[in-house]
Amino acid sequence: MSPEPDRRLRYALVGTGARAEMFVRSLVLDYRDSAELVAFADSNQSRMDAHNAWLEELGRDAVPTYPASDFVTMLSKERADVVLVTTVDRVHDEYIVAALDAGCDVITEKPMTVDVPRCRRILDAVARTGRTVLVAFNYRYNPLHERVRQVLADGEIGEVGSVHFEWLLDVRHGADYFRRWHRDKANSGGLMVHKASHHFDLVNWWLDAAPVQVYAAGRLFFYGEPGRRHGYARDYDRAHGEVAAAGDPFALQLAAHPRLRALYLEAEAEDGYHRDQNVFAPGVTIEDDMSVLASYSTGATMTYHLTAYAPWEGYRVMFNGSRGRLELEVVESDFVSPYAAGELKGAALHGVQAAVEEGWAKITVRPFWEQPRQVPVAGYTRSGHGGADAKMTAVLFGGETDPMGRAATARDGALALLTGLAANRSFETGQPVRVADLLTVD
Repeated sequence: MSPEPDRRLRYALVGTGARAEMFVRSLVLDYRDSAELVAFADSNQSRMDAHNAWLEELGRDAVPTYPASDFVTMLSKERADVVLVTTVDRVHDEYIVAALDAGCDVITEKPMTVDVPRCRRILDAVARTGRTVLVAFNYRYNPLHERVRQVLADGEIGEVGSVHFEWLLDVRHGADYFRRWHRDKANSGGLMVHKASHHFDLVNWWLDAAPVQVYAAGRLFFYGEPGRRHGYARDYDRAHGEVAAAGDPFALQLAAHPRLRALYLEAEAEDGYHRDQNVFAPGVTIEDDMSVLASYSTGATMTYHLTAYAPWEGYRVMFNGSRGRLELEVVESDFVSPYAAGELKGAALHGVQAAVEEGWAKITVRPFWEQPRQVPVAGYTRSGHGGADAKMTAVLFGGETDPMGRAATARDGALALLTGLAANRSFETGQPVRVADLLTVD
């Protein structure tokens, strides 16, 4: 993805929801000398117009917009070099493959796609065209996670025998997956794919390994209709304009958030998409409490648990090795206010600072026969996924060297995806699932 001398690479973006903002801001502000945003494509014109209005607020020119049905026409007319895919997960493959066949490289949001046939289609297109697909696994760029990889690669705890990985999504962040399109597994693959692919990719990267077998159990325990059992359910389908949603800490008031109002509330007349669905309403087909036991090509095993309804947010990763133990502990928020700071109403929202929130992070090495020691980490911040977003875009858009090999390829995307897909299959069958029985990745 290197431009010719004295020529900026031309980027077209498809899917103009909120997740696109990180990439758009980076392109037009941070890397405008080496990169040029040339067009938007989406099925919703109002959403594209909202992004263009935002570009003008940033002091940049609006870009041409195209209906998603004219995606290939856009690539040709705007002479795109690279396509950014930030659509609903289930259609990633459509735009990735079309862009590759049009001679473009691709950067796609995670997960790369949502099922085995779509994954195979992308890998086949990469092999057929010789073009590049990179998956935006920004967690690889978090300074904490980089330091973990360095400690493991340096052999400080020897050969890794097992990993224990627990991830907690608080009721601000976790609930948000149950308000929007992610609540339908056909759209997102469920949290084992949409969210945990981040974590499974980290384990693959940390261990330099591939998953071999997965056994898992998961259920919908808290959100959706089980919420009635727990006493949280209120009688409304979506929050906007509903009296029953007033004062509900789980209700998202779109009108209270200017960017969300422009991107979703004012755009919903075109496609009927409601960003503020009741997290306890019927129709949720994804799990919120999941356990996984996985084995890897190195012989290591992993126990993993994802909880999407915790009172605090953070994660713990423990590596047991032949020379000791490595522990990563991160508390991103130890308390969630029911309302975002400065808001008189509306649920606390992921990405918006809570009224009361504290956090910390530490890495500890515990060698055999020695005192434990803390591992210093430089560059970690509380914003931008620990400072990862800025580091990732520097590699993707700024041409920064990447000696740690953090830029995740289509192969990496497939391996992370397959752990989640095997877990989903195990949920259904109650049996262990061999990854090779789903898809062989060279």
